[in-house]
Amino acid sequence: MFKTIEDHVRQQVAPAALRAEFRQHEFDNSRRFCQLIFCVSIAVWLVFDLIVSYLGNQGFTWLSGLFLALMCSLTVVLGFTRKSHHFDVLNLLFISVITLGMRLVIEGIPTPLRPVWLVLGTSTVLYSVSVLPVRRWSFFCAMAITWAMLNPFYGTNIDLDDLEAAMLLSYAVFLSGLVIYSYLRIRQAKLHNFYMSKLLLEQAYVDVLTEIPNRRSFMAKAERQLHQAPPGQYLAMVDIDNFKKVNDRFGHDIGDEVLKRVAVHIKASMAAFEFARLGGEEFAIFFQGLDQTEAEYLVETLCKRVREDLGAHPVTISIGLARVDRADTLTMALVKADQALYEAKHTGKDRFVMWTSRLAAES
Repeated sequence: MFKTIEDHVRQQVAPAALRAEFRQHEFDNSRRFCQLIFCVSIAVWLVFDLIVSYLGNQGFTWLSGLFLALMCSLTVVLGFTRKSHHFDVLNLLFISVITLGMRLVIEGIPTPLRPVWLVLGTSTVLYSVSVLPVRRWSFFCAMAITWAMLNPFYGTNIDLDDLEAAMLLSYAVFLSGLVIYSYLRIRQAKLHNFYMSKLLLEQAYVDVLTEIPNRRSFMAKAERQLHQAPPGQYLAMVDIDNFKKVNDRFGHDIGDEVLKRVAVHIKASMAAFEFARLGGEEFAIFFQGLDQTEAEYLVETLCKRVREDLGAHPVTISIGLARVDRADTLTMALVKADQALYEAKHTGKDRFVMWTSRLAAES
C-alpha cells in the first residue's frame, strides 16, 4: 500500500503553491543548520587567514577584519530572516563575501600552491551550498559566483595546454556535475517526501468525502482549545434529518451528495470555528469567544441555510447546542450536545435545542 502511494506521488508534478510551501517549510526547519554552516564557514576562513597571515608573514590586516565583520553581520541577519526567498538572496551575499575573502587570502600564499587551495575552497563552498535550502536560481548563481571568485586559472600562471590545466579542468567538470546532480536529486527527494507527508496527513485528518476535517482532527483541535479555556465555549452536534430514508430511497450516491452539500454550508458559515464530520450524517462545531445569544443565532442560521437550499433532494438538520463549562471534558461536552440533539430530533426536527440539566435528568 505504501509503495503504491509512493509511486503515485512520484508521478505527480507538484504545483507552484506546494513548491513554495515546501521551500518555506524546509527553511523553517533548517534555519539553525544554515546558521551552523555560516558559522563553521567563518571559523574555517578565519583559521586559514590566521595561518597565512602569521606563518606566511602577511600580517592580519584591516581588510581581514572587514571581511570577518561582514560575514558575522550576515550571520546575525540570518537569525532574523523568516522568508525562504530572503535567504536565497542572503546566501548569495554570504557566498560573494566569503569567496572574495578566500581569494584574497590565497593570494598571500606562494603561486605554485594557489591552484590546489583554490580548488579546495571551491569544493568546500559548493558542497555547503548544495545542502542548503535554496532555490535553483540561487544555487546556480552561487555556483557561478564561486567559480568566478575562485577561478584556479586566474593569477596562477597555468597554461591551458599544460597537464595541470587539463587535470584541473577535468576535476572542475566532475565536481560541478556531481554537485549539481546531488543538489537536484536531494531537492527532488525532499519535495516528494514533503508531498507524501502532506498527503498522508490530509488523509488522516480530512474527511475524504466532504473534504472537511474528520473526527480525529476535531478531537485534537477541540481538546487543545478546551484546555486553553477561553470564555464563551459552546459545542454543537449536527445531524441530517431522515438521512436513512434518503439513502434507502435514492441510493448512497445521492446520500453522499447530500452530505457534501451540508458540509459546504457548515464550512461556509462556520469558517471562524472548528468543525468536522464525526461520522455518518453527524457533524460537530466548536465555538469559542461567544455568548449564548450569538451561539444560538449561528446554529439557527445554519438550520435556515440548509432548509432554504432547494437543490435536488433537499434536507433539513437538527442541532444540539451545549455550553462548555470549565470543569467539562470534551467527552462530557459531547454527551451534553448529543442529549440536546436527541431532544431536537424528537421534538420536531429542523431546529436546535440548547442543553439544560433537565435533559441530563431525562436521559
